[in-house]
Amino acid sequence: MAYVLQVDFKMNGPFGDELAKEFSDLARSINEEDGFIWKIWTENPEKNEAGGIYLFETKEAAETYLDMHSKRITSFGITDINAKIFDINSELTHITKGPFKTHKD
Repeated sequence: MAYVLQVDFKMNGPFGDELAKEFSDLARSINEEDGFIWKIWTENPEKNEAGGIYLFETKEAAETYLDMHSKRITSFGITDINAKIFDINSELTHITKGPFKTHKD
């Protein structure tokens, strides 16, 4: 079973192309994390919010990454981190075309 990690926090920028340029090395490094499958980067410049939706192979991998990532972004001066780990209902996700394959696929 795979697990979703949702993380968001207040951030004063950068956003858009500037964020992509400044964080491309970080994005590449995330690919090397144990149990990591994919990440969707999220941002809302109007509300000064950013974060991501991640998919991990196991709950333990998601928890390990969250611990490390929380320490990393705290070192950037970011506080008030909101994070949650969710199980996936693969049958309903499949029906709604979610990017997650069930064992039956």
